[in-house]
Amino acid sequence: MQMVQETFDDLGTALSDVTFVVVDLETTGGSPAGSQITEFGAVKVRGGAVIGEFQTLVRPSTPIPPFITVLTGITNAMVADAPSIRTVMPQFLEFAAGSVLVAHNAGFDVSFLKAAAAETGHVWPGFAVIDTVRLARQLVHRDEAPNHKLSSLARLFSATTTPDHRALHDARATVDVLHGLIERVGNLGVHTLEELQSYSSRVSTAQRRKRFLADAMPSAPGVYVFRDGSGEPLYVGTATDLRRRTRTYFTASETRRRMTEMVGLAESITPIVCATPLEASVRELRLIAAHKPRYNRRSRFPEKSVWVKLTDEPFPRLSIVRSVKDDGAHYAGPFGSRRTAEAAVIALYEVVPLRQCTPRLSLSATKKSACALLEMNRCGGPCVGAQSAADYAHVAEQAAEVLTGSSRSVMAALRERLDALAAQERFEEAATLRDRMMALVRAAARVQRLRPLSEAPELVAARRRDSGGWEIVTVRHGRLAGTTVTPPGADPLPYIDALRETAEVVPPPGSGGNPVLTEETELILRWLETPGVRLVDLQGRWTCPVDGAGASRAVLEPAAARWHEVSTGEVSVATPLERPAGALHEGVA
Repeated sequence: MQMVQETFDDLGTALSDVTFVVVDLETTGGSPAGSQITEFGAVKVRGGAVIGEFQTLVRPSTPIPPFITVLTGITNAMVADAPSIRTVMPQFLEFAAGSVLVAHNAGFDVSFLKAAAAETGHVWPGFAVIDTVRLARQLVHRDEAPNHKLSSLARLFSATTTPDHRALHDARATVDVLHGLIERVGNLGVHTLEELQSYSSRVSTAQRRKRFLADAMPSAPGVYVFRDGSGEPLYVGTATDLRRRTRTYFTASETRRRMTEMVGLAESITPIVCATPLEASVRELRLIAAHKPRYNRRSRFPEKSVWVKLTDEPFPRLSIVRSVKDDGAHYAGPFGSRRTAEAAVIALYEVVPLRQCTPRLSLSATKKSACALLEMNRCGGPCVGAQSAADYAHVAEQAAEVLTGSSRSVMAALRERLDALAAQERFEEAATLRDRMMALVRAAARVQRLRPLSEAPELVAARRRDSGGWEIVTVRHGRLAGTTVTPPGADPLPYIDALRETAEVVPPPGSGGNPVLTEETELILRWLETPGVRLVDLQGRWTCPVDGAGASRAVLEPAAARWHEVSTGEVSVATPLERPAGALHEGVA
């Protein structure tokens, strides 16, 4: 793609085109809560030239304190015939309309102006504000001026007016200070109002000079990829406006140290315009998983996720695996770590007497001796022929139900076990069982939510856009296969037909095609569940078991805090922990 340097107008409002109103106020005190304005002074400038001035005394409702008179020279006699704030405030608002306010120590002046607007019944217009003190602290060093007072800066920048605590004189001096500061930031590459507002000396000159990397970004939603000199991705992100978002990396609004380091290494930015925000989010996930940019922290290693598998064999067992295959087995997950997966496995072993040995058992072969689990009644002993395949199948069915269907009986057994441990004040064991139980139910709930979408050959859904028209997505086996938008007022059906014809072909899970990222399927599912999404067509079934792990999770997670109190001995246990009324329910789509 050819990189074209665009004009400053395209990047923001050029400072030469901004109308500034430099304002200074004299008041009866230091806070608008108990003080009032006694004088307005304002100078309107644009492109370095003065185009108007505003000055008036204001009659306060209370006398001016003597020390204020000494400071400003404004006496009670001088303001006796002056207009009130109710007359002056609308005049000032009219004078300053559409401008950017500038003041030295702007917080002081703006606070009085806002209070005056409220007092006189005017809505504060929400002016953009530039504070010359803040700029001066970043641009003027101690060896140039002893401090950042207006008088010191006026001398430094050779102001034509000497500030003397009279509003118009101080405003005129502030104009010269403003122009001097703008000249300095201009030498540092700051040429627009937006850049001036966000200017900070914390942003290095080298970082600011790289702003041109964002110049060619389109004002459109999509994904951006920062790359180093060899073209390797450094960071991948999404934005609703690519130009606006990428420009923030070169301003003070970016405060993350690792991002500052990343910008220092970046030599280019690649934009990827997307039709919808969902497409942008999905592309971001895929790019991060594919390239593993060093400055992205999440979603970099989906291959490290693990699953708990109930094997498909005469005597099934639980196994922790790295991938899901189309092999007839039942899966739960993914888990973020092997440790969490092991906790879920142990929780299932607590109440389901599955064999825990690893060899594959045939229907005829037996071992010479059993392990200790048989003596503890934790296993039926299929390895020594003590349990038939038919009897063991009932045990395996219980485990499979937890992973794919109803979890009512197993979760009830785990709850009874947890209650018993807590009642016996075996709090550490109760806490361990609680954590294992939650790991199991969360993983089972996750797979039960995602499986219908992963198994559906095709799903087409639409959501109306705020600007008119529709966002349309095609999902195949849990993967975003295509997306488009329709113009406002257009018939969406032809667009839907075209999208289905051109959408990506996605093979079923485990069939050897590109693996579908679980995080992508979850992202799509969250989008499908947002208000306003309409299901256009579905091939397959989209259901969740009424008493599945999702329903159990809805009950167990709110109770986790209570169990924590019990397991740590913070509360006594007089009765078992009761299940809330109306629990264990989940709708069927």
